[in-house]
Amino acid sequence: MSIHGSFITSRRAVLAASLFVGVWTAGGIAMAAGAQLTLSGANEVPAVTTSAKGSGTITVGDDKSVSGSVTTSGINATMAHIHEAPAGKNGPVIIPLEKKGDSEWAVPANAKLNDAQYKSYKDGNLYVNVHSDAHKGGELRDQIKP
Repeated sequence: MSIHGSFITSRRAVLAASLFVGVWTAGGIAMAAGAQLTLSGANEVPAVTTSAKGSGTITVGDDKSVSGSVTTSGINATMAHIHEAPAGKNGPVIIPLEKKGDSEWAVPANAKLNDAQYKSYKDGNLYVNVHSDAHKGGELRDQIKP
């Protein structure tokens, strides 16, 4: 095959893939990227000195649906939530997370944000924090980045 023929074939493949993605997303199947979380005591307000750690993914869809989970280590966690507030501030709980085993916390099925909470998410003003008996206000935290 000539260079010209390869170029046309490659261009057709890219066009076909683009068309497929365009039709797929226009058809109501919107893909949302998950926010990767790295929870630490340093992110708490006020900051907490701890060797505990956490990580996870929270995904917010275009339809305002929320899914995902966080996993912790080095902490005897008592509860975990998604809160509404910017970095450096504390805010109210908007979604309590469910405990799944010793160290995993998951967003409950069918969780959704309201319009104001979705705007806060888009503005970077939602966070996950994990509480413990040692730090009742929260031991681990990270902002959910859209």
